[in-house]
Amino acid sequence: MRIRRVLLLLLFYNTTFAGALDYQLTPIKVSDDIYMFKGLKQDFTPSNGGNIVNTGFIVTSQGVVVIDTGPSYLYGKQMRAAIGKVTDKPIIKVLITHHHPDHFLGSQAFSDVPIYALSSTIKAIEMEIASLLTNMYRLAGEWMRGTEETPELFQALNLSEEKLGNHQLQYLSVSGHTNSDLMVYVKEQKVLFSGDVVFYNRALTTPHALPTEWLATLDMIQAMDVDFIVPGHGDISKREVAVIQTADYLNWLEHIISNAVRDGLDMNEALNIQIPERFHGLAVLNAEFSRSVSHLYPAYEEIFFK
Repeated sequence: MRIRRVLLLLLFYNTTFAGALDYQLTPIKVSDDIYMFKGLKQDFTPSNGGNIVNTGFIVTSQGVVVIDTGPSYLYGKQMRAAIGKVTDKPIIKVLITHHHPDHFLGSQAFSDVPIYALSSTIKAIEMEIASLLTNMYRLAGEWMRGTEETPELFQALNLSEEKLGNHQLQYLSVSGHTNSDLMVYVKEQKVLFSGDVVFYNRALTTPHALPTEWLATLDMIQAMDVDFIVPGHGDISKREVAVIQTADYLNWLEHIISNAVRDGLDMNEALNIQIPERFHGLAVLNAEFSRSVSHLYPAYEEIFFK
């Protein structure tokens, strides 16, 4: 009787825990044939499983194009299942916007499909995947189970544009958030998947940021014929609103940290700089500001005092 009770408890635990590992991915229609999965405006935690990223897909007459695969193998599998509820067309291509782990670690679930990234992105994945994966297991826990190092899945994207059925897709190789960022522009609907070049209503992440190049890329987007942006994190937005907010915060961040270094403030003093009220509505603001100081302060020290 006791053994049976233990077995029943184990079955209950496993069933309950398995049920809890549900990203609850719901496709949100952005425009005709264009969908996104909206991530939470949070930090990575064991409760959200790393679901803080916006991913998406485009349904063309030739098949489905997926943009980013999320933070884990489980996310990728659940993403495929959710796409299958929208269309029975096959997935023909996956595009990875950059090498941060929440954007590509779900790629195992698409191992039967060509997965493309910029060549510099692939190099960064190859160099950093071990440490990125270890960190994600630490931050997201059981959600990462089964997620492995699979740099061999990625192949270089050598196209700048292609027509898939009635959809003209433009692939824009830019930099700023990292040294290798891919944006995907759907010309007919004037929708841009910006990756992490654009955030909206969430503070920027900056571990590999190049502020001058990032601002130049934002200027480029502002000049494009774009109606809506699907940012890497945060809310979908009209182009000018999201770009202006991202550029405003980045300009302030670059200015305040470079001035702190030049004026002789140490890093702890820089961490205590008051954040302007206009940014107080950005999610994860205090944590990301602290991280940005730790990311950017040493870079500006090297510039000013080398």
